[in-house]
Amino acid sequence: MTLDGTVAIVFDESSGLGAATHAALRRHGATVIVAGPDDQGYDRDVVFVKNDWTDEAQVARVCDTARRYGPVRTAVSISGVSASRRLVDRFGAVHPLGDFDRIVKEGIYGPFNVMRLVAAEMTRNEPDVNDERGVIVNTSSVAAYDGQVGQVAYAAAKGGVAAMTLPAARDLAPAGIRICTIAPGLFATPKAAGLPADIARSVPQPQRLGHPAEFADLVVHIVLNPYLNGEVIRLDGGLRLPAK
Repeated sequence: MTLDGTVAIVFDESSGLGAATHAALRRHGATVIVAGPDDQGYDRDVVFVKNDWTDEAQVARVCDTARRYGPVRTAVSISGVSASRRLVDRFGAVHPLGDFDRIVKEGIYGPFNVMRLVAAEMTRNEPDVNDERGVIVNTSSVAAYDGQVGQVAYAAAKGGVAAMTLPAARDLAPAGIRICTIAPGLFATPKAAGLPADIARSVPQPQRLGHPAEFADLVVHIVLNPYLNGEVIRLDGGLRLPAK
């Protein structure tokens, strides 16, 4: 799938990875629509649309806006959801059901809502030379596989995104739409600022936090490589999270 001359939507839920992603998409010739809860000072080369991705009408409005700029061929969902809460903590407090509901709704319901509505938008496109109409890239986490203490809700949300990948790809294959998911490890984003200073040494190779540009490069590769489909790709330097 080419990016040049097409429209890409980045659903950026304040993750810290979005800016690098839409910059990379622009470098490859895409017009980028950024949809998110607030305008984070995006540069004038992108079109910002305020959006709650759990809301059907708002995501539909994003698709309507994007269509004005050309065929929507690419969509990237990057969730900023995070939480840490044990099922029962050392004081006997039970994990609130409301917290679980909020995290799962944000982490699974949102990407699902985006996939179905963006896929419907992509079916309007004429197939390209590879019989493709579009590519959707979702974001999971290594916590989907190596969930740590206190990450039951977060791991459930990210695991849900990973689990949707293959059946979604199978659903959309007849329409010429591919689905892949990236499961990032530890990346140098604002949310990583509170991590211990020596955390980078836990990454086998390279022994550092990931650069957002490396995430963005993988997004672009997924879009450009027509044989990547239905796969969850760990991007973590070989990291396996310890229990805590």
